[in-house]
Amino acid sequence: MSTGKLYSLKGEPFVVGIDYQLLDESPKNWWGEFVLAEYKRLRDGDGYVIEFEDGRKGKCFIQKRVNRAVIEVPPLYRYHFKGSGPLE
Repeated sequence: MSTGKLYSLKGEPFVVGIDYQLLDESPKNWWGEFVLAEYKRLRDGDGYVIEFEDGRKGKCFIQKRVNRAVIEVPPLYRYHFKGSGPLE
Protein backbone atom coordinates (compact mmCIF):
# COMPACT_ATOMS: atom_id res chain seq x y z
CA MET A 1 0.00 0.00 0.00
CA SER A 2 1.05 3.57 -0.62
CA THR A 3 0.71 6.57 1.69
CA GLY A 4 -1.30 9.68 0.95
CA LYS A 5 -3.41 12.41 2.52
CA LEU A 6 -7.11 13.15 2.71
CA TYR A 7 -8.41 16.74 2.67
CA SER A 8 -11.93 18.02 3.29
CA LEU A 9 -13.83 20.14 0.78
CA LYS A 10 -15.67 21.78 3.69
CA GLY A 11 -13.11 23.95 5.43
CA GLU A 12 -10.61 21.68 7.20
CA PRO A 13 -7.39 21.87 5.20
CA PHE A 14 -6.01 18.47 6.24
CA VAL A 15 -8.05 15.62 7.63
CA VAL A 16 -5.82 12.56 8.03
CA GLY A 17 -3.07 10.45 6.51
CA ILE A 18 -4.08 7.30 4.64
CA ASP A 19 -2.66 4.04 3.35
CA TYR A 20 -4.29 3.54 -0.04
CA GLN A 21 -4.44 1.29 -3.03
CA LEU A 22 -5.48 2.81 -6.36
CA LEU A 23 -7.28 -0.07 -8.07
CA ASP A 24 -8.26 1.46 -11.41
CA GLU A 25 -7.46 4.68 -13.22
CA SER A 26 -8.71 5.95 -16.56
CA PRO A 27 -8.85 9.52 -17.92
CA LYS A 28 -12.47 9.85 -16.76
CA ASN A 29 -12.80 7.71 -13.60
CA TRP A 30 -10.60 6.26 -10.87
CA TRP A 31 -11.22 4.35 -7.67
CA GLY A 32 -9.59 2.37 -4.92
CA GLU A 33 -9.54 1.70 -1.18
CA PHE A 34 -7.80 3.19 1.82
CA VAL A 35 -7.34 2.75 5.55
CA LEU A 36 -6.81 5.73 7.85
CA ALA A 37 -3.38 6.08 9.44
CA GLU A 38 -5.12 7.02 12.71
CA TYR A 39 -8.69 6.90 14.00
CA LYS A 40 -10.90 9.69 12.70
CA ARG A 41 -14.64 9.85 12.04
CA LEU A 42 -15.46 10.35 8.38
CA ARG A 43 -18.93 10.68 6.90
CA ASP A 44 -19.87 8.56 3.90
CA GLY A 45 -20.50 10.49 0.74
CA ASP A 46 -18.89 13.73 1.90
CA GLY A 47 -16.62 15.27 -0.69
CA TYR A 48 -12.89 14.95 -0.10
CA VAL A 49 -9.69 15.59 -1.98
CA ILE A 50 -7.26 12.70 -1.97
CA GLU A 51 -3.54 13.30 -2.51
CA PHE A 52 -1.54 10.34 -3.73
CA GLU A 53 2.09 9.52 -2.97
CA ASP A 54 3.24 10.95 -6.31
CA GLY A 55 1.62 14.33 -5.55
CA ARG A 56 -1.42 13.98 -7.81
CA LYS A 57 -4.76 15.08 -6.37
CA GLY A 58 -8.42 14.61 -7.19
CA LYS A 59 -11.89 15.09 -5.72
CA CYS A 60 -13.56 11.92 -4.52
CA PHE A 61 -16.46 10.50 -2.55
CA ILE A 62 -15.98 7.81 0.07
CA GLN A 63 -17.96 4.89 1.45
CA LYS A 64 -17.11 2.92 4.59
CA ARG A 65 -16.62 -0.83 4.04
CA VAL A 66 -17.98 -2.02 7.40
CA ASN A 67 -17.21 -5.69 6.83
CA ARG A 68 -13.54 -4.92 6.10
CA ALA A 69 -12.32 -3.18 9.26
CA VAL A 70 -8.74 -3.47 10.44
CA ILE A 71 -8.87 -4.96 13.93
CA GLU A 72 -7.65 -2.28 16.32
CA VAL A 73 -9.16 -0.31 19.18
CA PRO A 74 -10.79 1.90 18.01
CA PRO A 75 -11.36 0.10 14.69
CA LEU A 76 -9.75 1.45 11.52
CA TYR A 77 -12.28 0.99 8.76
CA ARG A 78 -11.45 0.38 5.14
CA TYR A 79 -13.00 2.96 2.81
CA HIS A 80 -13.82 2.78 -0.88
CA PHE A 81 -13.13 6.00 -2.81
CA LYS A 82 -14.33 6.99 -6.26
CA GLY A 83 -13.43 10.04 -8.29
CA SER A 84 -14.01 11.38 -11.76
CA GLY A 85 -11.94 13.52 -14.06
CA PRO A 86 -8.18 13.57 -14.48
CA LEU A 87 -5.83 13.44 -11.50
CA GLU A 88 -3.74 16.62 -11.33
